[in-house]
Amino acid sequence: MESTAHDHTKRTAESARNTAARTFERMTTEPVAGLIVRLGIPTVLSMLVTALYNTVSTFYVSYLGTSAVGAMGVAFALQMVIQALGIMVGQGCASQTSRLLGAKEYAKAHETASSALFTSLLLGFLFSVVSLYTLTSLLSVMGATDTILPYAIAYAKPVLYAAPFMAASFTLNNILRSEGMAFVGMIGLGIGGILNMAVAPLFIFTFDLGISGAGWATALSQTVSFAILLSFFAGGRGSIRLSPLLVSRSLRTYGTLFRLGMPSLSRNILGAVAASALNLMAGVYGDAAVAAMSIVGRVMMVTSAAMIGIGQGYQPVLGYNWGAKRYDRVLKAADATLAMSTALMTALGLLGFVFAEEVVAFFRTEDPAVVQIGVEALLLQCLVAPFMPVSVVSNMTYQVLGRAGIATFLACLRQGIFFLPLILILPRFFGLYGIESAQPAAELLSFIVCIGFVVRFRREVVHLASDTGAKFHARNPNAQRITTSPICPENLPEKKK
Repeated sequence: MESTAHDHTKRTAESARNTAARTFERMTTEPVAGLIVRLGIPTVLSMLVTALYNTVSTFYVSYLGTSAVGAMGVAFALQMVIQALGIMVGQGCASQTSRLLGAKEYAKAHETASSALFTSLLLGFLFSVVSLYTLTSLLSVMGATDTILPYAIAYAKPVLYAAPFMAASFTLNNILRSEGMAFVGMIGLGIGGILNMAVAPLFIFTFDLGISGAGWATALSQTVSFAILLSFFAGGRGSIRLSPLLVSRSLRTYGTLFRLGMPSLSRNILGAVAASALNLMAGVYGDAAVAAMSIVGRVMMVTSAAMIGIGQGYQPVLGYNWGAKRYDRVLKAADATLAMSTALMTALGLLGFVFAEEVVAFFRTEDPAVVQIGVEALLLQCLVAPFMPVSVVSNMTYQVLGRAGIATFLACLRQGIFFLPLILILPRFFGLYGIESAQPAAELLSFIVCIGFVVRFRREVVHLASDTGAKFHARNPNAQRITTSPICPENLPEKKK
């Protein structure tokens, strides 16, 4: 038996090494734009399915009334925190593993990923216990009115029961993207999302569970997604191996995970805080305002999922080539990602602007106030859609490079540094219109700040590429000069013998 187990372990390790070698070759040699698209499409689809099942759940719940729709918006802040924990650990891990794989430091990549999975399960469990114990007061702080609170509690409880698996599934998905296996992540999250859309109406209407049925559907789908993603690693089919035996005992490992994951945690936690602040300020104008802003938030989540998916297809390409010192490909990857995501968001923003009333009416709300507020808010969001990619791509870039300080600052801009003051100040002067315009104004201000960091990054990469080329020529003075810039040694001809 021991011999059989040893042989299986040896075969798994050899398979992982072969896969890693093939992935390295693909990430550092294939045309950059096409590679980003191929890696980005599965991520876009998985994020769209995730965003879509949240939107479809809101559609089903809309039959239960305006207060139930508002409850989805309030309780969604809890889901955002759970996701934030999983994505924080996953991004902190992925930032390292893509560069480690690019540098061919495979053992360290395995240890980092195994430690990340353990950490996300633990954080999800702790958050679940604390939140269930303080649920009523927690949801009240998040903006639940007296009429919304019972619905919010009924929805949130089953979601919190599945919090460890939900957090871990986002961690595993990020690890898969870091090694160029975005398609597997799409399968795992996609199946869970489709399952959610299939069983939600059964739980809500057929089993007569009401809004708690939507919560149970979400809990079931996230648990299934986790099981599918984990089974891929258990079969040893990727570049990274996960094992309890590889979990690190060094505090430094976890410190690095948290430090590099802090930009993602800041962005997502601030997103939850911003959603709660929005609900509180909108609650002054009644349940209709809370429900309308909840609908617009779900719609924009679907819209921005495509942009973020392309950006996450860009991250492993950036990490691999940065680790391999392929600075020419780093620059091409950044430029291609910005161009594609800006074109995409411009097109989606235009569609949303033209069909804003139809989009809001999709949720079949019978309250005309919800439709009016929702359409006004959606029109403003669509106007600033083309400016959003610069903020997202600049943040992702600095996080992948391990520049945690800059990445955290950029992550805090949209929902924290700009949105929170605006949502508190603008309604004082412009009333409900101030609530509708706070997020669009935050997007514009973030764009202005982030464009400077994009320019700074491009200058740094051009300098590194030129410096790398100069060092190569110092070692190989007879090598033919290449006049195109940026220069990378791999692009230069070998010295003639």
